Amino acid sequence: MAQDFNPDAHMLTVEEALDVVLRHVVPTPIEEIACWRAAGLPLARDVATDIDLAPFANSAMDGYAVHAEDLLDADVKHPVVLDVVGHEAAGHVFEGAVGTGETVRIMTGAPVPEGLDAVVKYEIVEVLEGDGNEGSRVALRKPASIGENIRAAGLEAHRGEVIMRAGEVVTPAGAGLLANAGAAVVSVHRAPRVGIISLGTELVDASVVPARGQIRDVNAPALMASAIAAGAEPVFYGIAPDDEGRICELVRRAVDECDLVVTSGGASAGDYDYVTALVAREGTVLFDRISMRPGKAVTFGLVNDVPFVGLSGNPAGAFIGFELFVRPAIRKMRGHSDLQRPVQKARVQRDVKKRQDRRFYNRARVERDPAGELVATEAATQNSAMLVDLHRGNCLLVVPDGLRGITAGDEGEVIRYDLPEGTVL
Repeated sequence: MAQDFNPDAHMLTVEEALDVVLRHVVPTPIEEIACWRAAGLPLARDVATDIDLAPFANSAMDGYAVHAEDLLDADVKHPVVLDVVGHEAAGHVFEGAVGTGETVRIMTGAPVPEGLDAVVKYEIVEVLEGDGNEGSRVALRKPASIGENIRAAGLEAHRGEVIMRAGEVVTPAGAGLLANAGAAVVSVHRAPRVGIISLGTELVDASVVPARGQIRDVNAPALMASAIAAGAEPVFYGIAPDDEGRICELVRRAVDECDLVVTSGGASAGDYDYVTALVAREGTVLFDRISMRPGKAVTFGLVNDVPFVGLSGNPAGAFIGFELFVRPAIRKMRGHSDLQRPVQKARVQRDVKKRQDRRFYNRARVERDPAGELVATEAATQNSAMLVDLHRGNCLLVVPDGLRGITAGDEGEVIRYDLPEGTVL
């Protein structure tokens, strides 16, 4: 008896395809940028501090710097009276000697005078004579611990110590830390240039009112925006008609000028392999079908050693293909280690059905119900020509390979394309 033909059997799984893509992309060349511009980017090289952080012991608050030993017997009934011999503000250094029974008025951030080992906060010190500054006398009614209210030299790091490692993503606070370590300029992998080409004679620019038989090109703006969001520099090479020569011309130009090339659509209806044939002729095809929906027709290969991704012409398929394969590639090229969007479990609100074995990525929105439970609501239509549900949704509901659906009330897996990689859920 003849066996049923399963067209999905010869396709790569999503995981297999992603592995192929990531094995064939490498980090972009290193560039030097101001530390504050590096926020959100992983460093390409370790950064060590050129000084101790902090470079000197300094006061953590406004108060009086003292010898802790002078206050050993201080209490409410028997205060210790000290002479104020100096006033030290931040940026000012008190050079004089401070003897027993003496104190220095000190401001937050100012260096603690030599020999003094504690700071008593201003609010609990009683001024007996003068204005509290140099020449005054003050009373302290409790002991102080050695090191109290003092930030020690080298508290954060010592000179020569690595304070941020290659691959670590710089935060806004981290930009300040880098500046404090003397790293005004840091090394990062430059933004990859991603060439975007839309394929299809029927396509017109967004500024044009389509004639009968024409449609506006929605993929290029969506993919360029996606490239920017992923950390790339998109370059649009225009709309290519269903003409092999014109397509080849644009692809060659993009390959010469970019680190990664992405096309969407085929040369003509039902002839997506036109793109695959072009890549095979100009370079190497590594795969051209993935067991997924929407967007199974994904071509990946190398043209002059430049990674090339041919995505579906259907808007939803192109967007999802970019999220699953192109975005992780761009992040690897920028030096990131977190390459995939966060995944959550959510209770499915209504039955989800499919009639194919391949994996489905259905547009959905996940929210918390009044009890705080995550609930995923599938979009009413899964028409791959529509972007509205991707715009208003926030996740892709995954219906696994082989499974023919998810029953309402059961848990499903959702990919949160509204959250950055590495988010702790």
